[in-house]
Amino acid sequence: MGTIFNIQRFSIHDGPGIRTTVFLKGCNNRCLWCHNPESLIIKPQIQTYLNKCIGCGQCFEVCPEGCHVLFIDDETKETKRMFKREKCTGCGKCADSCFANALVLCGEEMSAQKVMEEVLMDKPYYEQSGGGVTFSGGEPLLQLAFLKELLTISRENGIHTAVQTALNMDFSRVVEVAPYVDLFMCDFKIFDRDLHKKYIGNDGEKIRENLKRLPELKEYGCEYVVRTPVIGGVNDTEEEIKNIADFPEEFVHPAYYELMPYHNMGLSKLETLGVEGEDIGEAALFTTPSEEKMNTLKEISNIIKK
Repeated sequence: MGTIFNIQRFSIHDGPGIRTTVFLKGCNNRCLWCHNPESLIIKPQIQTYLNKCIGCGQCFEVCPEGCHVLFIDDETKETKRMFKREKCTGCGKCADSCFANALVLCGEEMSAQKVMEEVLMDKPYYEQSGGGVTFSGGEPLLQLAFLKELLTISRENGIHTAVQTALNMDFSRVVEVAPYVDLFMCDFKIFDRDLHKKYIGNDGEKIRENLKRLPELKEYGCEYVVRTPVIGGVNDTEEEIKNIADFPEEFVHPAYYELMPYHNMGLSKLETLGVEGEDIGEAALFTTPSEEKMNTLKEISNIIKK
């Protein structure tokens, strides 16, 4: 069994051809710009869309932990509702009772066989387009046994497999699944160690060490690529992108290197997870680089490009 938070069919940006992307929960990086903040914690979580609430009161009755409460606002004297997220165990009973979809359970424990039933539904599209299945996250390698089982079933059914990873773990995890992976899609987000620690939560040394070891995967027949999300206000300087791109050119020799513009879709998700106002912090300041800026940065990233 493993925990996933989405299965996205007909994806065209997560590897070659038409693909199904399976998103696994859990991540050991803390990128401040994360566009899937619902992936960070491995256990299921409740996302709240309280503007949809119709006040039926079902969630108050079914929640075994008493997470849903009413209170009187000191300023307006109005009765308001509150979700005590710290008490929530992720059982999902409140979400099951909420037909208005004001409460949604993000994350579901599933067997590998159940996940693959959905993946296999689109096998004809993979065969026609050269596509397959991509396992993403979060960081899918944190659920190693579950990921390995998913990859094994995929390989048994002749489906092209890709794994998206930030490589912030022991390289033995990569090696363990390598016999079942056709393509590793590896993120390399920041070169400067101080910036890496500030924006991602670690100095990136393990990631750099693992990037250097990617050529070892050739003995398993794996391809690997390196990708950089370009975050306006973080890593969008010519110096930083050149340093990032020069590293795989010297040590990694990927099939291709790709720059991807940041998007702020994660901001709206933060509110549903109880992060709002000042707590959002710098995440609200990041920008999407212009097309002109992206073209300039692509010109100076002088290794093999997609």
